[in-house]
Amino acid sequence: MLTRIQIQRLVHRHGREIFEHEHMQIERSCYQHGVVTTFAHSVRVACLAVWMADRLHLWYRVDLHSLIRAALLHDYFLYDWHDWDNGEHRLHGFTHGNTAVRNAVRDFRLNHVERDSIANHMFPLTPRPPRYIEGYLVTMADKISATRETFSMERFNKPKSGKPDCRE
Repeated sequence: MLTRIQIQRLVHRHGREIFEHEHMQIERSCYQHGVVTTFAHSVRVACLAVWMADRLHLWYRVDLHSLIRAALLHDYFLYDWHDWDNGEHRLHGFTHGNTAVRNAVRDFRLNHVERDSIANHMFPLTPRPPRYIEGYLVTMADKISATRETFSMERFNKPKSGKPDCRE
């Protein structure tokens, strides 16, 4: 079984191109759930998805590189959905998977597993489930992380400036 440090190293190794992209600065500056930025949330989802694949002994079935990249890009919508925008992002929960795929395809070369996992990670809120095991792992890790972040007592400690603490 992998340790937390080994999982973090795998995420950073397979996600290096994504971490180094200039648009990740946008994710570092937007809140996702409570006091957690979209960047921190995506890293948590990637680590949890790898942990689940490890604990479920799915290594013979999972493309680790695609799993990590899809997890890091699953919320690559590049806007703060909490900001007022005349209702443009009112249906964010239903639409951001497709927005994330569109942005990710523009900035990275994605394979079919990564595209499908990103586009369908909001199942069952969106009607189409993921086609691949990597997509189910991203979906489950996202739901677990989002629930924990939303109901954490830390969410009441948002910095007074309204800007995230980008030390994640």
